[in-house]
Amino acid sequence: MLVPAALLVVAATACGSGDDSPPTKQNPVAPTAQAPVPALSDTQARAVITLYSKINNEANTDNNRRLLDTIEDGPTYAMSVSDYTEAEGLPAADRKPYKPWSYDAADAKLYIPRLSAGQHRWFAAALSDQKGEPPSRLGVFAEQPQHKRWELVSVVDLDSTEMPSVALDSGGYATAVPANGNKELAADADLLRAGVIDNFATGGTGKKVFTPTRASEQQVEVHDKAGTRYGNQGTTVFAGADNRYSDTYALKTTDGGALVLFSHTHTQTDAVAHPGLQINPGPSDRAWLHDVPRTSITFTFVCNDAATVPAKAAPSRLIGYTCARTDASGPPVASWSDRA
Repeated sequence: MLVPAALLVVAATACGSGDDSPPTKQNPVAPTAQAPVPALSDTQARAVITLYSKINNEANTDNNRRLLDTIEDGPTYAMSVSDYTEAEGLPAADRKPYKPWSYDAADAKLYIPRLSAGQHRWFAAALSDQKGEPPSRLGVFAEQPQHKRWELVSVVDLDSTEMPSVALDSGGYATAVPANGNKELAADADLLRAGVIDNFATGGTGKKVFTPTRASEQQVEVHDKAGTRYGNQGTTVFAGADNRYSDTYALKTTDGGALVLFSHTHTQTDAVAHPGLQINPGPSDRAWLHDVPRTSITFTFVCNDAATVPAKAAPSRLIGYTCARTDASGPPVASWSDRA
């Protein structure tokens, strides 16, 4: 059965009025849109952070991936699991004993956005792992409705303890804004991602997305140092890679711009310059490369990034990033290939 897209409500003609004028039509009354409401309360958000720290310590004690999966998702979970994998590749005697820690939930600076009905619920928090110390990380917790729980999906090491000036209303709540397709911002998340990858790939000479900051200069330094460490015996090339983690989060700032949190994936390929040379994997590579000499090695990195974007046409500021190696592979040298 086809259902009409809309119903036209017509007023009935009054009886016995003696008025021969045609009946008047009443316009349908549009439903009142619900005002955006906070994703959760301040108290609830701090409880989420506290629970995260508790479960995180329990999971990290014995590299419990299943338990960790109940409090982390997306790139953050992928990065944590890679830490587990790397540690498990070391001999037991070389593994550092785990030291429990926690985020200071009581003093965390919360950025809880007001969201419209149907929007994915999330909030950001400036976090410190030392009570009384200024925040050094910016995290995003998102609700996973299918599991009815909140999980940490992004966490970024900041290059400064000075927090972005997020706009807050009279109730202390933030405003979520689109990170892509937003014409009121000078750059969107896709352009920011391209700029970060360019910092690694070219040393920031390609896309002029960012004004110099400590975070962007660190990425350029990674490019510069890696590109010369083998001298004339090898090469290092960085490139963007398929990014599975496209979720972005953005909050309006007091200058009309936005704080944008996003993720990217890039590769680093080391290769020998000519036959007869080999690259010997280091201890931290053992989990993926098993101490087998290679002629080239491609490392994959998953990273979380944070940037502030102005409303006017001007460069953005990369304010922090965090990366973890999640894979490594490459062809063995000929002698090992023959042995295999």
